[in-house]
Formats: sequence, C-alpha cells, structure tokens
Amino acid sequence: MSIDPRLSINQATIKYADLATALKVTSDARVQSIGLWREPVNEVGLDTAVQMLADSGLRFSTHCRGGFFTLPAGAERDAALEDNRRAIDETAALATAGAEGSTAVLVLVAGGLPEGSRDLIGARERVRDAIGELVPYAQSAGVTLAIEPLHPMFGSDRCVVSTLGQALDIASDFAPETVGAAVDTFHIWWDPQVYEQIARAGREGRIATYQVCDWKTPLPADVLLSRHYMGDGVIDFASLTRAVVETGYDRDIEVEIFNQQIWDDAPQNVVARTAAAFAETVSPHLR
Repeated sequence: MSIDPRLSINQATIKYADLATALKVTSDARVQSIGLWREPVNEVGLDTAVQMLADSGLRFSTHCRGGFFTLPAGAERDAALEDNRRAIDETAALATAGAEGSTAVLVLVAGGLPEGSRDLIGARERVRDAIGELVPYAQSAGVTLAIEPLHPMFGSDRCVVSTLGQALDIASDFAPETVGAAVDTFHIWWDPQVYEQIARAGREGRIATYQVCDWKTPLPADVLLSRHYMGDGVIDFASLTRAVVETGYDRDIEVEIFNQQIWDDAPQNVVARTAAAFAETVSPHLR
C-alpha cells in the first residue's frame, strides 16, 4: 500500500509510545510527518527531542498542546501563560528541526469553566485576552497559535470554544499567520455551519491544521476516549476534506485518536491501520 505523503501521525494516536518509539514506528511505516505532544518531548528534554526529530527525517506538523487559560487574573493564570510561552519555544525549535515542509503550529485547547463559575461568555473573553498576551511572543518566534474548538460536551471542563465560528471570531483580532484555527473532524462534524465556517477560515487564511478521526456511538463512560479510525463511524470525510482542500489548504493532515483499545494495541499496528484508513477515507478527496 502506498502511503499518502500528506498523512501525519499525531502522537496521541500512539499514546503509550515514547518519543523514540513514536518516531521509529512512524518512519518505519514510511509516513513522512508526525505531530508531537509536550509530555513525551519534555520527558527526554527539548534539546534531545530536537536532535531525535532531526535524525528521524520526519516533518513536524503540530505541537500539542497549549492553552488552558480561562482562569481569572492571578498567579495560576500567570503560570499558565508562562507555560504557554515555553510551549511556543518548543514548537519553534521542533519545527526548525523537522524535515522540509515542517510547520510551527501550537494547538491551543482553551480550557473549561473555572471551579464554581457559570460565566461561559466571560471565560471565552479571557481566552481572547490570553491569546492577545501571547501573540507578540508567538510572532517573534514564528509560531502560529491554532485555536482548537472542541465538541460542546467538553465545554465545562476542557474547552469553552465549541465551534469553528467561535474560534475564528477570537482569531479575527490577530494576524492570520500568528493566530489560526485547528479543524478537527471529531469536534466540528455536527455543526450546521461547518462548511460555511471552513470556507470562512480559508478566506481568512486561518486553517493552521486539519485533523481527522471518526465519531461513533455509543460513547464510552470517558467521552475523551471516544475517537475512532476513519471509516468506523459516521463522519463524512469526503465532504469535509473537500471543503478544506477547496480553501487551498495543502499542508499535512494529522490523524489524532484517543481510544483505549487503540492505545493498547502495538504502535506499529496502529500506524499501519491509520495509514490504511486514511488512504480509504481521506486520500481520494485530496486530488
């Protein structure tokens, strides 16, 4: 089977693989790109991770994740912003180390409602404010902050930005090369405005990354782990992928899956099945 050159394996899909293993199984499968997570990078240290990525010959598509800054003013919010600056530094270094075509994109998950709060609108405004504080730093580092809207079921505890339109509204205050949006099929497939908003994101030059995986019910008790291989659920990858491609998006496309059964499988098996699912559901619509 030929491997689509635009396929990128997001490291979350092979969560239990350390950085060395993730790089090796991705490269051995002839996949050309990988999206990394901060925890495995920090386990080995940034300098070591940079060298490992360079030695792998893989492109770097995104770094996950920054964000979680919906707290009101105070020490915890300041600490969150400082941690995001470190994430920006990591993103810039890894993008430089990756093969030609790497992109310096830091995915942001906004964060949920602070403890005891019901002020959803205020929490979203604090996301806008936090991004505004980070923009000069990201701009100087050459990093794009990608606001990722999450499905509304995560609105209370994980992300108060629930639609692509909301993400774009926040991003609109800033230059598109510095603040964009992540288009993740799992989170946005249900949105009745999704095609309109994808087109808008394209017009505004704000699609920083396109991520894919599938949705299937019943959801498990831990809804975070409800993502599936493309083709195993109900998402229409044909129309969503065509909508993204029609905007001119020509970068890597990440597969990001959170699923306990998939995590328990051998990472090389997961990468192989991911590549096969991508070839069947996404690749035909990239042409």
